[in-house]
Amino acid sequence: MSSSTPLGEFLRARREGLKPQDVGLPEYGRRRVKGLRREEVALLAGMSSDYYVRLEQGRESSPSPQVIEAVARALLLDGEAADHLRRLAQPRELRFRRHVQEQVSPQLVQLMDGFAHSPAFALGPALDILAGNAMADALHEAFSPADNLARMVFCDPAGREFYQEWERAAHSCVAELRAAYGHDPDNARIAEVVADLSAQSPEFADLWGRHDVKSKSQEGKLLRHRRVGDLHIQFSALTVNGAPHQQLVVYQAEPASPTAIAFQRLAGRAGAPRAQGVTAG
Repeated sequence: MSSSTPLGEFLRARREGLKPQDVGLPEYGRRRVKGLRREEVALLAGMSSDYYVRLEQGRESSPSPQVIEAVARALLLDGEAADHLRRLAQPRELRFRRHVQEQVSPQLVQLMDGFAHSPAFALGPALDILAGNAMADALHEAFSPADNLARMVFCDPAGREFYQEWERAAHSCVAELRAAYGHDPDNARIAEVVADLSAQSPEFADLWGRHDVKSKSQEGKLLRHRRVGDLHIQFSALTVNGAPHQQLVVYQAEPASPTAIAFQRLAGRAGAPRAQGVTAG
């Protein structure tokens, strides 16, 4: 019986991603299952096989915090993946939130426009670019349209050239979407993006099925702009007060670096700041 619950899908994917030697178990002969067996996870977590099967199949709706912590240890989940598991294990009524239209406040647009020499843009939980300053528009000019980071990576031909480390960017986008999904599994926009990209990109579908989870990091990026050349950027991703489901992303360059010089050239290509109050479609 295959699971149809987010919790069960996550447990199965992480179980299948482990080998017996990863968790200190012997491996005898040929194995008919991918990864660990359910009974092996149950043994490592100190629970009955029947209970773990019910958990993975979605027939156990309210596991205790102790059970979830034991399963997280058994599956060798890191901090972010364990937090994701805890969120998926919450009853639906505790994680439900009323969805509102994604709208960027005029104050945030004004703040982004103040970054005259740095690309800055606001992201929604589904990685939609909700608004950006003139530098962000100039940076993403090769994309048509520059509307959603995941779509730009997987479905726009410009993505393969723009992201010098394309595989890293692809993994990052999917892991960030998974993290957002864990916060709000009922989010219709996330479901729409995932369905569209899964239909258009086998690579996205494969990565989505792995259930890797990672929020946006502060690591640098290697980009290639078709007009100003290679960009080795640093960036910050900040939660927006009053709209905690949004992030403000700001790309920066090391002072006096080739990227800083390229940013000066990019600023020359940037148009006038866009109108305030941008709304996602």
